[in-house]
Amino acid sequence: MYDLTELRQTTDEIIEDLLADGSDPEALYIIEHHVAHHDFDKLEKLVVDAYKLGYEISEAEELEEENGKVIFVCDIVSEIELNADLITAQQKELLPLIEKAGAEYEGWGTYFEDPNSDEDEYGEDGEFFDDEDDDFEDERR
Repeated sequence: MYDLTELRQTTDEIIEDLLADGSDPEALYIIEHHVAHHDFDKLEKLVVDAYKLGYEISEAEELEEENGKVIFVCDIVSEIELNADLITAQQKELLPLIEKAGAEYEGWGTYFEDPNSDEDEYGEDGEFFDDEDDDFEDERR
């Protein structure tokens, strides 16, 4: 079981550090919730459940731990304001799925957003998620 109070403190610290470093408080942020599992099939079921909740999923990677065991990792991704309440709400939504699957939650991360940048790091259309993902969503409905 994860300690939501501890997770919230970590979230507050991350946000405070980003803003203190000059990251744009008005930007949308890519939030990546990092998950890991020793069983690829169980990880796959977890991310399908997260996808059904509206999250995007990064491609899973296979890594070898120090002890030689194989572990599979991926990110459950959203694009939201840099807001601790929103991130905590996502954790409250995802942690039961992660625990049910027997996976490990390894925290969340994001990227510095330069408020003075003229470049759009999200591509030509200014969107993080591809339009083809929207087409897939329409097909699923």
